[in-house]
Amino acid sequence: MTSISIIGSGKMGAAIAEVALRAGASVQMIKRSAQSPSAARTRFEYSVMGDDITGDLVVLAVPYGAYPSVLEHYRDQLRDRVTIDISNPIDFSTNDALKSPPDSSTAAELAALLPVGAAVVKAFNVNLGDTLTSGTNGTTPTTVLYAGDYADAKVQVAALVEAAGMRAVDVGPLTRARELEAMGFLQILMASLGKTRYESGFTLLP
Repeated sequence: MTSISIIGSGKMGAAIAEVALRAGASVQMIKRSAQSPSAARTRFEYSVMGDDITGDLVVLAVPYGAYPSVLEHYRDQLRDRVTIDISNPIDFSTNDALKSPPDSSTAAELAALLPVGAAVVKAFNVNLGDTLTSGTNGTTPTTVLYAGDYADAKVQVAALVEAAGMRAVDVGPLTRARELEAMGFLQILMASLGKTRYESGFTLLP
């Protein structure tokens, strides 16, 4: 199984690290600094921002607004790796809109910032952290929807998800990331309003 580097050590970063461990992957978690608070776990290798990336897959588990500072350190290192964008750019001041351009997505914006040909996959943004940690959504395996333009990159992401005992569903090219972000926005909003639970969420039945 592949190796994975996760930039960001909050709840979503820790949840995806648990996914990677179930899949048999080695995990590097990159924190902002040695003093940064984190969901620390002894089974993860911790690094700090600026240390070399070791994973074949790289998850950006930080807010989209932090991407420029991350790329100051890692833009060139992401050239030959698969970068996974999990962000939901919600305007939390109003809880009523996405911050990404209306004709684009954070994944597309990220791809434009990376070297030409670097692979970006949108994934995990429709999943709440608890459903990734448990691997289940209610009584069914958690479904992870993903989008991207590079077939090999999507195969690697799907293999990670499936090796962790979950279901991976390819929704199409990276242009579909906009729809995934809308789904993530709706799911987070419904959970915050108490319409759903953070331990549940959307799923696709077989």
